[in-house]
Amino acid sequence: QVQLVESGGGLVQAGGSLRLSCAASGRTYSSYTMGWFRQAPGKLREFVAGISWSGLTTYYSDSVKGRFTISRDNAKTTIYLQMNSLKPEDTAVYYCAPARGRVPLTDFRSWGRGTQVTVSS
Repeated sequence: QVQLVESGGGLVQAGGSLRLSCAASGRTYSSYTMGWFRQAPGKLREFVAGISWSGLTTYYSDSVKGRFTISRDNAKTTIYLQMNSLKPEDTAVYYCAPARGRVPLTDFRSWGRGTQVTVSS
């Protein structure tokens, strides 16, 4: 059974940093493009960042470009999201999932529980 476990969230002041991790177990996702997505209260789930299976190609939403960095360690089947210069509008539950471009490949019901990021002003 495939599991994606996100961690690293927390409460941080505006301007601060956090590093999120997504560990995949069961079936490796090392051959997939992976993405980070987020959902804020009352809002639709949105794409944040994506990374190719090789790690050589990364891409971001306009709202986080220049502040967030996605990376991966395929040996550890772990995806990371380094978040700098955090803003209150970054507050959301963050999830990782296999992706095709900016669209998740799998149904939300198969995702992990996510990790809460709260940015205070």
